[in-house]
Amino acid sequence: MIYLDNAATTLIKPYSVKRECARCLKHYCANSGRGGHQKSFFASEKIYECRENLATLFGASNPIQIVFTLNTTHALNIAIQGILTPSSHAIISGMEHNSVLRPVVQSGAQYSIATPDENGQVSAKAIESLIQDNTALIAVTHASNVVGTINPIFEIGLVAKKYNIPFLVDAAQTAGVIPIDVEEDNISLLAFAGHKMLYGPTGTGGLYISSGIELKPLLTGGTGSLSESEFQPDFMPDKFESGTMNILGISGLNEGVKFVTKLTLSQIQKDENTLVEKLVEGLSNIPKVRVLGSKNRVGVVSFSVEGRDSIEIANELDRRFNIACRGGLHCAALAHKSLGTIEHGLTRFSVSHFTTENEIDKAIEALKKIV
Repeated sequence: MIYLDNAATTLIKPYSVKRECARCLKHYCANSGRGGHQKSFFASEKIYECRENLATLFGASNPIQIVFTLNTTHALNIAIQGILTPSSHAIISGMEHNSVLRPVVQSGAQYSIATPDENGQVSAKAIESLIQDNTALIAVTHASNVVGTINPIFEIGLVAKKYNIPFLVDAAQTAGVIPIDVEEDNISLLAFAGHKMLYGPTGTGGLYISSGIELKPLLTGGTGSLSESEFQPDFMPDKFESGTMNILGISGLNEGVKFVTKLTLSQIQKDENTLVEKLVEGLSNIPKVRVLGSKNRVGVVSFSVEGRDSIEIANELDRRFNIACRGGLHCAALAHKSLGTIEHGLTRFSVSHFTTENEIDKAIEALKKIV
């Protein structure tokens, strides 16, 4: 199979990730923080090592500012529901995933949508024009999961800092590909996936919470700390990590982060850009095919075929050519409304470090035959 659905989850993982998961199951898959024995201590050490590596990757000054979650959606819900109330106001971009839109709506807060340009990029100026006296949160995707366009988070972060508004960045598509420095970019909250471009197992993700941000915990319960108290601990990271930790997933994620760090983000981005340029050029030369998004993008390339439904195209690529991709609305109807593609959706190819140029050639040829 040619796997081009990496924006959903990376299928091919580094050998070190698989090896460490197997080692964890065999030797130390105990309950971290819930025991006084060696296996529990070792599990706790592994979890903290992963916090340290993630903090270094994202420019966070303290590893305990990294909270582990099930995925980006879980992290976004902690951030959004922990801040917004029915009396507050939020600003989101018109390219947001349902994992941002739905928690914002559920909070009961007022919200404004910053209109992106034709390529799916939202400007800092558009964000600033929507600020109100009760604006409590600015939430923006770093790169669109629909067309891959990268948003100017540094500039948006300056706007958030100017008005002293918490800035939440959805880094589901960029963590492990694009350099992120939470302090330099004035990011208050960074939600990221572990199972995508950090090459960890599914069921892993996280949330960076800057030291000045106060959030209500989404879940409460056992943390392995302050067990004598009926109240949730108010210190990091225990405040947001109730229940048994995913030691198996986190041990694998730790190796994924080390893999990315060793390769370097600059090399990863360079390699993915080569694949993307080849893909965009090849698709653009096929009659009736329209490629969306800007040149400044991550490894996500989406397209429409005149007169054809996007899911139909994706199904045909799978059935006839054994190429895995995704058609439809990509859990981001708001983005498709902004792009004018809500009726038929888009077919999406998304690459990873393990995608080859030969696979790109085959995908282009397959689409030619379909069209």
